Amino acid sequence: MAKQQVINIFKALRLHRKTIPPIPEKVWQDPFYFIAFGFGSGALPIAPGTFGTLMAIPFYLLLQQTLPLFFYIGFIVLFIAACSLLCDRVSKDIHVHDHPGMCVDEFAGFFVTMIHAPVGYAWIIFGFLLFRLFDIWKPWPIRFLDEKIHGGFGMVLDDVVAGIFALIIIQITAVMLLA
Repeated sequence: MAKQQVINIFKALRLHRKTIPPIPEKVWQDPFYFIAFGFGSGALPIAPGTFGTLMAIPFYLLLQQTLPLFFYIGFIVLFIAACSLLCDRVSKDIHVHDHPGMCVDEFAGFFVTMIHAPVGYAWIIFGFLLFRLFDIWKPWPIRFLDEKIHGGFGMVLDDVVAGIFALIIIQITAVMLLA
């Protein structure tokens, strides 16, 4: 009796789990797909968004060391626009809106998170954890935007807003700790 109940619980969990569409083979052949899938990090079978955000960290470090704040923000604006176009193109091509493996939008969200963040690995880890929290949890209005805004811009916008939430907490924390 108890064994059957355990089996039924696992069957119910399987039914509620989202089926992940297959990773297109073009990820390894087409540079647009490769970039859209987070330079290949989105092809990992577990937590592609988390691995996509991890993949963004070396790019952030390069940008942080080479761009003054004004140019960093300008880069982010252009990057968000490019990501929106890229995600729109690839999602239409594969006939899957917001494929879980398409995680270049996590790059955009993480870059937003780290605007004017204090220098240091502890701040990068803090930013990573905050961004992932808001991107996964999707408090209002992030969930609303994720559900209501479609196309490439919609795919990127929820990550950008999650990044803004994380950015605000980093800035408040930095003021409190470093003032």
